[in-house]
Amino acid sequence: QVHLVESGGGLVQPGGSLRLSCEFSGSIFNIARMGWYRQAPGKQRELVAAISRIDSPNYADSVKGRFTISRDNAKNTMTLQMNNLKPEDTAVYYCNAGATLVGVGAYWGQGTQVTVSS
Repeated sequence: QVHLVESGGGLVQPGGSLRLSCEFSGSIFNIARMGWYRQAPGKQRELVAAISRIDSPNYADSVKGRFTISRDNAKNTMTLQMNNLKPEDTAVYYCNAGATLVGVGAYWGQGTQVTVSS
């Protein structure tokens, strides 16, 4: 199985930055796609950013130019650099991974809270 653990969330002022990290453990050799999702109160969970092993990252329109997804296979980690944060970015952020190149993966982390407020 695959175990994912997020970290790096917290409280930040509008315009500030945070870096989220997701650490992978277990049978990760078959992971083909990974990404970040978020869920705000009263809203559905939505894709923030994703990256596969064969193509470039893709981002939600609302975060393009502000967020950057990356992975480090040697460290078994995935990160989400979030810059110029806005109040509407407030949500619980989840890392996700799966064996397929498209679609939502089967493995989820527990989530980390990001709050953007002044």
